[in-house]
Amino acid sequence: MRVVSLVPSLTEAVAVSLPGVLVGATDWCTHPADLDVPRIGGTKNPNLDRVLALAPDLVVANEEENREPDLAALRAAGAEVLVTEVRDVPQAFRELERVLRVCGAASRPRWLDEAERAWSEPPPPERRTTAVVPIWRRPWMVLGRDTFAGDVLSRLGVDHVHANHPDRYPRIPVEELRAAAPDVVVLPDEPYRFTAEDGPEAFAGLRCALVSGRHLTWYGPSLAEAPRVLGEALRAARR
Repeated sequence: MRVVSLVPSLTEAVAVSLPGVLVGATDWCTHPADLDVPRIGGTKNPNLDRVLALAPDLVVANEEENREPDLAALRAAGAEVLVTEVRDVPQAFRELERVLRVCGAASRPRWLDEAERAWSEPPPPERRTTAVVPIWRRPWMVLGRDTFAGDVLSRLGVDHVHANHPDRYPRIPVEELRAAAPDVVVLPDEPYRFTAEDGPEAFAGLRCALVSGRHLTWYGPSLAEAPRVLGEALRAARR
């Protein structure tokens, strides 16, 4: 089996579970840290000729991270494409198991069992809190309805303010974000790389939690430690 992955989460899942199966990945696929496969461009702008030149038996993709015209072009060229949809934590586990099975896994990897156990009893929050969750600036964009990251936060006791917004990733002026007066502003380091010097200054007077974007938005081996890693960052911001 030869697999090309267009999704960082799935790249990590396939690489650690089925060594040697992955033959291509995007420029954004940073895990495992020692991943050594040809790169085929970004998730939104993959080099389709490069993908096809790798002669994959399967291309794994995601309906949110990848563009349908690219996936349609790969299919038209004869490639088999498996498209995942992940909007909450239980769905992530189902989709991961499906992808690994199609890629040739004879059994569930240990990390997947560990991740399910971790999320069956995540660290209980001291109290539920409200949050604004920017994912980009210039323009400011935040988590809206029906997102995997929003479900992750909800399971950790965090209710994000825009969970019922009509858009999944609405653009909201920063003045409105501040006016919402959330208990905490959650600032991940991807897709926009918020840092201590880039982000919190826009929310003076509000508590900010700088969190790992990989643990907030990736569905793969990082799920096993995500409840602990995110919980610690959230608790630190509440103190």
